[in-house]
Amino acid sequence: MRMFHVFVLLAFLSAVCFIAPARAELGVVIMHGKGSQNGDGAPTKVLAQFLENKGFIVAAPDMPWQAERLFDKTLDESMAEIDAIVAELKERGADRVVIAGHSLGANAALAYGARRGGLAGIVAIAPGHIPEIWGKRFADDVATAHAMIDAGKGAEKGNFRDFNQGKETTLSMPARNYLSWYDPAGEEVMPENAAALKDGVPLLVIVGEDDPLSKRGQAYIFDKAPANSKSRYIVIDGGHMATPKKGKIEILNWLNGL
Repeated sequence: MRMFHVFVLLAFLSAVCFIAPARAELGVVIMHGKGSQNGDGAPTKVLAQFLENKGFIVAAPDMPWQAERLFDKTLDESMAEIDAIVAELKERGADRVVIAGHSLGANAALAYGARRGGLAGIVAIAPGHIPEIWGKRFADDVATAHAMIDAGKGAEKGNFRDFNQGKETTLSMPARNYLSWYDPAGEEVMPENAAALKDGVPLLVIVGEDDPLSKRGQAYIFDKAPANSKSRYIVIDGGHMATPKKGKIEILNWLNGL
C-alpha cells in the first residue's frame, strides 16, 4: 500500500511539473528617443528601472541617435548595434527578447522587428520620426544627400535639417546617414516597417492622448502589422514625453501576458 502511495505521489508531482514549467526569462531592450539618452531620470530609464524591479532582464543603452551621437550610424549599422545588445541580454539569461523604444526609439524597434525574426514582442511607445509625413519640408536636404552619395561623397558630412518636438534645427552628419534616417521613401517609414514585422510578432503601440501622432489613430501603424491575438493599441493620458512613465503599468501588464 505504501508503494502505491509513492507511485501516486510521483505521478502527481510529474503532472504538476508538466502543467507548470519554469517561467522563461524575458529580456527587454528599451531605447530612448531622438536627442535623448538613458541617463538617470530620463523617461525610458525610469521605465527600465521599473521593469527591472519587476524581474525582467533589461538593457537601456544609449543609441546612435542620442544627444552626443546624433546619427553617427546608419539604420543598418544601428540594427547591428541592437544585435549586440540582444546577445548581451541572452548572455545574462534571457530566453526571449522584446524590443521596446520611445519616439524615434519606437521607430527603430519597428525597423528591427521588420529585419530580425525570433523576437518575443515589439513595444512602440509614443512612436515618432516621420519622414514620410514631413515630405516637402526636407525635400531639398534629401536631394542634397542623394547628390552627395551619387558623387561618391556619402561618407562626407553635410548640414541637414531636422524636426523634433515642434522645433526645426540643423544637424551635421554624413550624407548616407541622413538619407538612411530621413528619406521619405527609405528605411525609416513606420507603417511599412510595421507591415513587414517578421513571424507575426506581438506588437504593443501605446500613445498619449495629447501626442500629435495619436490623432492618426491605430490605422497609421498598428493596423498595418500582421494580426496577433496578443497585440494591443493603447491610449493613455498625457503627452509624448510622459508616455514611458505614465504607461509603465500597461507596458508591464502586456509583457506579463506574453
